[in-house]
Amino acid sequence: MMLSALIKPIKLNGLDVAITGITSDSRAVRAGDLFAALPGTLADGRDYIESALENGAAAVLSLPGLSDMPVPYVAAENPRKLYGHIAARLYPEQPKTIVALTGTNGKSSTIEFLRQIWEYAGFNAACFGTLGVTRKEGVEPLKHTTPDAVALHQTLAGLAKNGVTHTGMEASSHGLQQYRLDGVKLAAVGFTNLTQDHFDYHDNMEDYFLAKSRLFSELADKGLPAVINVDGEYGRRMAGVAKDAGLEVMSVGWAGEHIRIAELTPRASSQSLQLMWDGKRTKIELPLAGEFQVLNAVSALGLAVKTGVAKDVALEALEHLRGVAGRMELTGRTDAGAPVFVDFAHTPDGLEKLLRGVRPHTMGRIIVVFGCGGDRDPDKRPKMGVVADKLADMVIVTDDNPRSEVPADIRKAVLAGCPDAQEIAGRAEAIAHGISLLQKNDCLVIAGKGHETGQIIGGETIPFSDVAVAREVLT
Repeated sequence: MMLSALIKPIKLNGLDVAITGITSDSRAVRAGDLFAALPGTLADGRDYIESALENGAAAVLSLPGLSDMPVPYVAAENPRKLYGHIAARLYPEQPKTIVALTGTNGKSSTIEFLRQIWEYAGFNAACFGTLGVTRKEGVEPLKHTTPDAVALHQTLAGLAKNGVTHTGMEASSHGLQQYRLDGVKLAAVGFTNLTQDHFDYHDNMEDYFLAKSRLFSELADKGLPAVINVDGEYGRRMAGVAKDAGLEVMSVGWAGEHIRIAELTPRASSQSLQLMWDGKRTKIELPLAGEFQVLNAVSALGLAVKTGVAKDVALEALEHLRGVAGRMELTGRTDAGAPVFVDFAHTPDGLEKLLRGVRPHTMGRIIVVFGCGGDRDPDKRPKMGVVADKLADMVIVTDDNPRSEVPADIRKAVLAGCPDAQEIAGRAEAIAHGISLLQKNDCLVIAGKGHETGQIIGGETIPFSDVAVAREVLT
């Protein structure tokens, strides 16, 4: 495709050339590629232009101000945004129905539940995000929750070529703020909740909220459905943003105006749910434990109906939902019948929802094993300790992904919030100890890593799975 066509409405000054690909990684440049020299938080792409040219870059996209360029140069005030639109033009095929969901917690479960409802209704469906690309055939890994714009559009094009018509995707604050979703043709958008996370990237909650709000205020076309959980302050505020943008808002949750949770009765590993919808009470037997799973399922229900699933079919599909890997995943039980759950909860709010979620299903003690990741928001560490101390009967603090930090320092910060907790450095040893403490009617929750299959220590990723370790101990 010619460069002039890719960058519209910007006019190309100078020689027009054929472009066969685009990348922001100078090492991945091939002859005929457009190299996007993007400024970043850790590195500046402009420092790698020479390397890209040596690899055969046919043109360069960057901020204004560069001179003496031996190839065509596209100067843009917002090169990241243009980068996303160029990627969409180079890989134009997309599934007919695309839903983007943002929020702090619950995104992975909600879009997977949405995929399952679509599938139950007979659609060829997929979803992608933290867990990878999920289809009926299985899961393929992804490097980021919201991939680089080029990888994102390549993924969408690949799904479309394979006959996928309905796709749900997680929209992270990083991806939204870095314009990775620009160029995606959305059919509906959604919001789960907003709580403290990613403060290693965002300055504060307001910056975090504004990044999320781009999905509603800028990316969703006027008139599109927006399914929003309004139980929290930020949900109510996001509903206002969506209304101001001209979107068709469906509010859901305990405070939902359109789909309201009226009653919830926990069972051993499921729950009976009563919804008020269009003035009528509907009873659902949800085969999942935890109140937060109800919130995820209700959001998926709203998004499914807004994207073509008949209401009665969508409600019926809820009774057949399967849990998501690493999201309150039951890994097994002790000989006495005590369950062991693994969950991805890695924020104060996520841990609180998890522990509150298992409480109605637990007659005995709740024991929790968790830690905090290194090189990430340190402010949440003692807060997570406080949550664990308040809501669990026994707390074991261990290592998560310490990365470049000293593991003992991270544990010390967590223990500031739960000084009576046990400290066991080795995660496998901590899990084994937690299981050894279980008595009849107790419950063990292993939080923080969920579906992950590696532990990052220093610069090395060591194979490690909470699920695998727990199952090995239980056998």
